[in-house]
Amino acid sequence: MLLTRPLGLALALCPLLAQACPDWSAERAAVELRQLAAQLARWDDAYHREGRSLIADELYDQARARLAHWQGCFPGQAVATPAPLAGQAGPLPLPVAQTGLNKLDDAQLQDWLARREGVWIQPKVDGVAVTLVYRAGRLVRALSRGDGRHGQDWTARASALPAVPMQLAEPRDAVLQGELYWRLTAHVQAEQGGMGARARVAGLLARATLEEGEAAGIGLFVWDWPDGPADPRQRLATLARLGFADSTAFTRPVADFAEARRWRERWFRSPLPFATDGVVLRQADRPHGRHWQPRPPSWAVAWKHPPRQALAEVRRVEFRIRRSGRITPLLHLQPVHLDDRVVRRVSAGSLPRWQALDALPGDQVAVALAGGSVPRLESVVWRSPHRQPVIAPDASAYHALSCWQPTPGCEAQFLARLEWLSGRQGLNLPGIARGTWQALLAEGQLDEGLLGWLEADGPPALRGAAILARQRPFDRWLTALGAPPGVRGEHWRQLATRSLPEWLEQPGMGPQRARQAHAFLAHPPVRALAARLATLGVDGFAP
Repeated sequence: MLLTRPLGLALALCPLLAQACPDWSAERAAVELRQLAAQLARWDDAYHREGRSLIADELYDQARARLAHWQGCFPGQAVATPAPLAGQAGPLPLPVAQTGLNKLDDAQLQDWLARREGVWIQPKVDGVAVTLVYRAGRLVRALSRGDGRHGQDWTARASALPAVPMQLAEPRDAVLQGELYWRLTAHVQAEQGGMGARARVAGLLARATLEEGEAAGIGLFVWDWPDGPADPRQRLATLARLGFADSTAFTRPVADFAEARRWRERWFRSPLPFATDGVVLRQADRPHGRHWQPRPPSWAVAWKHPPRQALAEVRRVEFRIRRSGRITPLLHLQPVHLDDRVVRRVSAGSLPRWQALDALPGDQVAVALAGGSVPRLESVVWRSPHRQPVIAPDASAYHALSCWQPTPGCEAQFLARLEWLSGRQGLNLPGIARGTWQALLAEGQLDEGLLGWLEADGPPALRGAAILARQRPFDRWLTALGAPPGVRGEHWRQLATRSLPEWLEQPGMGPQRARQAHAFLAHPPVRALAARLATLGVDGFAP
């Protein structure tokens, strides 16, 4: 659907929470604004000139909104931002301007609808805009969108597409505006996203020739007839007679916001023959095409689908070290809305992935929801010119048998061991969570190690939990200490004296698991913990 990157962008569309202006000096603001403006220009050039989409539309929209926000924060450092279609004009004037559309959020759309009657809704087909000119029913010219006023001659390309009729069913003069899209089978936008359908069409149209199968894969959706009948019902009925039945099938009257929302949701979650990125609403009473201008009109707007990705600024990087020694980088973000959730942090997955992404404070990253609920880091969208360096932990210093004491550099893994020990998979101590251990660790009350809190003179906050912990059975304690899978028995002494060959003879023990079990039970800090539990009379450890 015509809504090329974008004309008349609504800042409220972005999933950003209300934000204060960045705390930048004038010099830094000038550099940040110039860099983002240059990045937007590169994306525009690739999109409009080369037919390559280097960034998802929703992230592009958010980046433009981010620039507008920064421009408002630092008017003295504002940079010139050419229109997205600047430089894209072709040699041929369009018979009717391609207007573009403003994108509204929910509240803005409700206000827009409240002031209008006779509104119609269509899916916003995700493809490449085209103008088709018919004279006496015969196609005489096809034009690209260009800059909205002038476009390229696509007549030869359009003539090769089976979806574009060379001859209408009636000998009419008509200027039609529509979308060339990639045909999809039972495409559900909510589940499959855009699938690069728009970029595929743009790439094919950039070729000198198309194979028969490629040409057949391109469909046409006529979404407006600027010089057609004024009455929308008559206009749609005539389009159907002329051979454009999809225009009728996918254009519906709406009376209010609730009905518009139902149609948007239906098209978002139902199988369609094309990708979409929202809906378009048009009022029936609109000027004749000869009066249209290449800018967003007041009588038609777009209402996009909920964003699948959000643009977020990295505020800081935290490295969480798990009980196993695995290092997980966690990016703390400027909070953003995504699918009715507020996302404040996202995992980079692993230390090597974070290092490959090179995501540092100040950078802008793309965040999505995996499975509709868990934030997922997708990519770094652009990097700040004032990036803050971050020193990562040494991965070689951490493993399954490291950090049994809160020594410098070991606090994170030691805390993870305590969290596991008291959690449901360990001793299942009610009321004891990560925050409890963090507070005691900060106060220096856990300096004696993993089990000092079990003593009678341990921290008062844990005395009840200590009594309960000393009553837990042997097998729960083995799991709580982090014993590898398969380490089971009646008594510590029975397990600790077992040799590696004897572990290999145990049922279900392969070589790797046997080596892990033997190493764990022979590890001096683990043996010291077992001895301490024996002195406390814990079941299975006492002599």
